Amino acid sequence: MKKEPITLKAEPTDAEDFDVTAEALERGQRARLIRTTRTGLGLSQSEFANRFRVPVGTLRDWEQARTTAPDFAIAYVRVIGQHPDMVAKAVA
Repeated sequence: MKKEPITLKAEPTDAEDFDVTAEALERGQRARLIRTTRTGLGLSQSEFANRFRVPVGTLRDWEQARTTAPDFAIAYVRVIGQHPDMVAKAVA
């Protein structure tokens, strides 16, 4: 079984820290982008999901990095961040 390369090594003095793979780091960065976009708009997860037609369970999984948001979703969130009213109107 092939192991993924470690991108970020665990802090040796922190017993609760852990190594992070490249895939996990990317998933976390995508999760942060989605979460900060949503909170920057002042919306709860359910409000964001309803306004922009994203299943709330999917949004939660992406924000909590349980699953990796696909490229199209990241592009959509970036557009939402720049033009939230226009996007909301387009999907209404």
